[in-house]
Amino acid sequence: MSNVKAACRTTAFAARAEAFAAQVGTGAVIAATTHLLAEIGPARGHVIAGYMAMRTELDPLPAMTALHEAGARLCVPVMAGKGLPLDFRAWAPEAAMIDGPFGARIPEAGDWRVPDTLIVPLVAFDAACNRLGYGGGFYDRTLARLKAHRPVRAIGFAFAAQCLPALPTEATDVALDSVVTERGVIRP
Repeated sequence: MSNVKAACRTTAFAARAEAFAAQVGTGAVIAATTHLLAEIGPARGHVIAGYMAMRTELDPLPAMTALHEAGARLCVPVMAGKGLPLDFRAWAPEAAMIDGPFGARIPEAGDWRVPDTLIVPLVAFDAACNRLGYGGGFYDRTLARLKAHRPVRAIGFAFAAQCLPALPTEATDVALDSVVTERGVIRP
């Protein structure tokens, strides 16, 4: 299974890099942000986890800023260590950021939060909203932990080019509730 997932990652990383390079000046990020905000819906009072984009990931910062202005309480993931679920620290546009584990930017300080909605980065997805990440299982463990206690929405955020035919899945993989791209919203 790991060889099949590795091959999917290679294909998806190439597609994402091409989509990232091609989106400059096209309005793709604006379109994806508009679709994401519509999919999330009213934000006031919700705790929403975004992420700090790395490399060629679709950047959710425009949506996160709009959600903050609409009254959502935002947070971003902090990796506590290999094999552990993610924790989430409060984020606002003016938050002082530092380099965290694995190269992700994290808030220097702030309260810990438990999100009810997560904007999730990914390497690839399929029409059933299965997600292929970087291979560490961070989001799968996190979503399983959160969903065991209460309803939580997990919304993938990616370029449409990252959609692959049916992805290989394992018992520990947690599907997303939807995936948002510059072309619209995909639901299983």
